[in-house]
Amino acid sequence: MADFFEPPRFIAIEGPIRVGKSTLSRILAETLHARRIVEPENNPFLDRFYQEMSGMALATQMWFLVERYDQMRQAAKDLAGSDPWPIVADYLFEKDKLFAYINLSDAELALYNRYYQDFRNEVPTPDLVIYLQASPEVLKQRLKRKGLTQEQAISDAYIEQVAKAYEHFFFHYTASDLLVVDTSEIDFVNREQDLALLLKRLSEPIKGKQYFRPPPSPNGA
Repeated sequence: MADFFEPPRFIAIEGPIRVGKSTLSRILAETLHARRIVEPENNPFLDRFYQEMSGMALATQMWFLVERYDQMRQAAKDLAGSDPWPIVADYLFEKDKLFAYINLSDAELALYNRYYQDFRNEVPTPDLVIYLQASPEVLKQRLKRKGLTQEQAISDAYIEQVAKAYEHFFFHYTASDLLVVDTSEIDFVNREQDLALLLKRLSEPIKGKQYFRPPPSPNGA
């Protein structure tokens, strides 16, 4: 029994916009009978930030930081309970700082960091992080296909910058076990066979950094 696989109690899913985080977190939460934590919505500054209006970056970032902190602080309390439910989150708390370094000036970043580190010390570290990666070209195609008005203001240069920042961050990430899933090669949102393979992999132990690369479909579908 010593080798019995114990599933992770806290899973975080990460990756750039339109990579499939929300879909996978919903499916995993349903599969694992877990509590799902979703990215904070209705940021009142976000539309103006995407439109590159002056002064919106710090307000947008601080709103996200406080909301994410409140969610993760509650998650820490839930995980510390005597019989905790598993938790699946569609973001990693550290992603907040990743975007802060992209979006803020040096002076704004100095102010942001005064709050970030105190907040980070109070939030839990996931047992497993699933990093969903995709090329900037794939992300641009998905944004256009989704067609949300708010997202149409996102520039190609910003998408490329975000994708590059994620690659750099997870190249160095060691705080949790990590499964890297290249969503440019598979489509677990629209292809049931890809989803089944991914769920099977997640039912097995993941130690350190590992990669999920299923074999291509024989018919190329």
